[in-house]
Amino acid sequence: MKQLVIFGNSFHQGDVNDVLKLLEHLRERGIKVAVEQQYHQFLTAGLQATDIPSFDPNNVPDADMALSLGGDGTFLTTAMWVSRQGMPILGINLGHLGYLTAGHLDENSNIIDDVLAGNYRIEERSMLQVACDQVEIQHPWALNEIAILRHDTSSMLDMETRLRSHQLTTYRGDGLIVSTPTGSTAYNMSVGGPILEPTTSCLVLSPISPHSLTMRPLVVRDDSEIVVRTHSRATHYEVSIDGEVTLCPTGSTLTISRAPHCARVIQRTSNNFANTLRQKLLWGTDQR
Repeated sequence: MKQLVIFGNSFHQGDVNDVLKLLEHLRERGIKVAVEQQYHQFLTAGLQATDIPSFDPNNVPDADMALSLGGDGTFLTTAMWVSRQGMPILGINLGHLGYLTAGHLDENSNIIDDVLAGNYRIEERSMLQVACDQVEIQHPWALNEIAILRHDTSSMLDMETRLRSHQLTTYRGDGLIVSTPTGSTAYNMSVGGPILEPTTSCLVLSPISPHSLTMRPLVVRDDSEIVVRTHSRATHYEVSIDGEVTLCPTGSTLTISRAPHCARVIQRTSNNFANTLRQKLLWGTDQR
């Protein structure tokens, strides 16, 4: 491994010195690093001089790996910028849960040294893409989910939904989540959707506060094209793509499908799905 690109979260102010030590540790190991420009400005603010190079996220340089320093939100942003290049992503947590990350910052030397020593594996995680027939969506790819949501109104949404060109149903309620297996433990889980192993080949459609009790989460093949036309008394509704919101006019149609690229997620060899459920979702923990 010769070069890394680094993305980060400027909300974690107390971790700057630790991050700078991590960058120095990498360079001592002979690894070239480049830092996304906004995070670079945050890290180097107040320093008299720095020789750490920066880059525009719209033009990510070639690298052997992307390092995401933050929580799950930072990881999702990193995946949006680098997944089309097929670049593996290593997440180091600076926040609380960090479900997508491989470890916490205070373990950084061990994590980095494990990866440099080849003690890791790469999981390929499916991603989603979305297109709207009336609005251009700037960043249409999602690792977790695409959610259709109400915008500034209490009016219910009617979402006419087709699955693989066949009429499925009209979901009525506050919204609809289309989730990847990776995103099954995010927004999908909070509305009662199923937890899926991240490398399975499927998607989940989970209604949000459905008007009918017969509307339940549905698991479908991940090669399914999902077409949704949304109606409401409001003029617009929201499309949330891993938390990045685009307003679409009522009556417009969304086409959601598996993206042509995947996210390549680095996992330590000691990490596995069962351990993650126990350690981060506290499965089997007596909470009495």
